[in-house]
Amino acid sequence: MPIDPYILLLLGTVGLAALLPARGTGADVASGASTAAIAFLFFLYGARLSTREALDGLKHWRLHTTVLACTFVIFPLLGLAARGLVPVILTHPLYQGLLFLTLVPSTVQSSIAFTSIARGNVPAAICAGSFSSLAGIVITPLLAAALLGNSGGGFSADSLVKIMLQLLVPFLAGQVLRRWIGGFITRHKKILGYVDRASILLVVYTAFSEGMVQGIWHQVSAARLAGLLAVEAVVLAVMLTLTWYGGKALSFDREDRIAIQFAGSKKSLASGLPMASVLFGAHASLAVLPLMLFHQMQLMVCAVIAKRRARDPLPEVTGTAAAPTAASRTAVGTATRSG
Repeated sequence: MPIDPYILLLLGTVGLAALLPARGTGADVASGASTAAIAFLFFLYGARLSTREALDGLKHWRLHTTVLACTFVIFPLLGLAARGLVPVILTHPLYQGLLFLTLVPSTVQSSIAFTSIARGNVPAAICAGSFSSLAGIVITPLLAAALLGNSGGGFSADSLVKIMLQLLVPFLAGQVLRRWIGGFITRHKKILGYVDRASILLVVYTAFSEGMVQGIWHQVSAARLAGLLAVEAVVLAVMLTLTWYGGKALSFDREDRIAIQFAGSKKSLASGLPMASVLFGAHASLAVLPLMLFHQMQLMVCAVIAKRRARDPLPEVTGTAAAPTAASRTAVGTATRSG
């Protein structure tokens, strides 16, 4: 089971914020830099996403609708159901972070990787993750406004305006300028990937510094963290089960069910961390903690599942029967985005 090296960097950043939190003028500088980094991050997301290829993926609309329903309907319902665990297992701030976790879009890169390992429909996984990320820029803050309200630790209607200015506007600008800068983005994909991750580290440092200054970490104990991990394990198990057997009930073939399972059961750290910073402000550190834990958990569990799926015997089909399936997958198209 893999330990994501980036998680280690994130934990190191949290440790740095605990030992040397940004204060006073330093905090103002870090906050301004974090805001700029978030805007640039979503500008790059917009510049990477091929609109034409994403629209081609709509030909497989049933699969994408299923993934979106898992991400933005079933997940939030599970989050709301966890409200009954407060205050016995979860504190209210941890529950708010757990609920926020259920609202963020799906990831792209790990969904593609695991779908490929399991011999699933990779083009569908690419498009499903891209659609989820695109929809999440609008849907996640709207769901947060409806389900978290003013109880989200500083969350208010003003956060919707911030989302528009810091996330949606840069994303749309990236889409508009893609025609001129798309080639540059593609040629320097690896370097810009480091920029992505460095931006997120800056966001995490700023959020956890504010949390340290506010003293909110005194609210978390080892027992509460253990309870949070247990709850997240149950949520992940439920989603993995529903996406796999639900896909079967909806008459999807094996390749599509694999794409649905891996795209519909995940949450994006890359999208969720910047959104939490905008929505929660000084309380973002507790809000992103459940997401960081869930991210590592989903990688470890899905790695095992993908390897087991790879060993499954493929159904025997004739050449004529296999042709429509291959053609439908070809028609799905591809879209690129880091997530």
